[in-house]
Amino acid sequence: MKILNFGSINKDFVYLVENFVQSGQTISSKKYEVFLGGKGLNQSVALAHSGANIYHAGCINKNDDSIIIQLNKWGVNTDNIIKVEDPTGHAIIQVNDHGENSIIIHGGANHSISSEQIENTLNKFNSGDILVLQNEINKIDEVINKGYEIGMKIFLNPAPFTKEIIHYPLEKLDTLIFNESEGFGLSSGGKDKTKILKYLSKKYPSTKLLLTLGRKGSVYTYNNKVVEIPANKVNSIDTTAAGDTYIGYFISSYYKNNEVKVSMKIASKAASISTTKMGGAISIPKL
Repeated sequence: MKILNFGSINKDFVYLVENFVQSGQTISSKKYEVFLGGKGLNQSVALAHSGANIYHAGCINKNDDSIIIQLNKWGVNTDNIIKVEDPTGHAIIQVNDHGENSIIIHGGANHSISSEQIENTLNKFNSGDILVLQNEINKIDEVINKGYEIGMKIFLNPAPFTKEIIHYPLEKLDTLIFNESEGFGLSSGGKDKTKILKYLSKKYPSTKLLLTLGRKGSVYTYNNKVVEIPANKVNSIDTTAAGDTYIGYFISSYYKNNEVKVSMKIASKAASISTTKMGGAISIPKL
């Protein structure tokens, strides 16, 4: 079984601030650093660090060979990353004194995915292989349809949430992994975890649901089965890649034939550790 992550690749420009900048305000940062990130790349690194055999597909600028070199060092297969003229996607990230983040994303090369790339890449995979997706590249619906046609098990993290997501063929997913904000959008305004999960379970009865709740833990539900675990308590300084770490570790653990609850606990521990370090991919721990 192989795992393909068809996802974003970003450069993260991180600014440490006391509080997030407000409208009409100019503030100074305490520190500035550049990291590799993007939800797609972060999840691939988490999968690699958890021991999975992970292939990443996506697009970067033709001059960013250093990204390929680093991903290879982290154990991510980069054969399906294409170099294009557009700038590599990037994010401007503020991290405040509470370890919370505020992010602006420019898609860049992440929006250069072509139908030809989708066809050529997915044809290298087989029924039963895993396809991991987020919402930071273009043609997501096309990737879902092609993966489903092949018979791949599709995991979608609908982040960042946009109105287009509700028009994706979500009924073709194996598993939908989302946070409260994304759940609110997916469920047409569900205001608590019970309402969100009830709405989505009814709308997509064949799809497993995994709701991440940050400090409040996570909840899994499928076929009337509900599993809930608390979060691990740590001294967080940066939550940038926490959700991505959770997702990568959960998928890897679950498909090593661990039970859902065991996989959730492993994912939660990995995610909590990631919040004790600065940066995106660089903060993701190894198994």
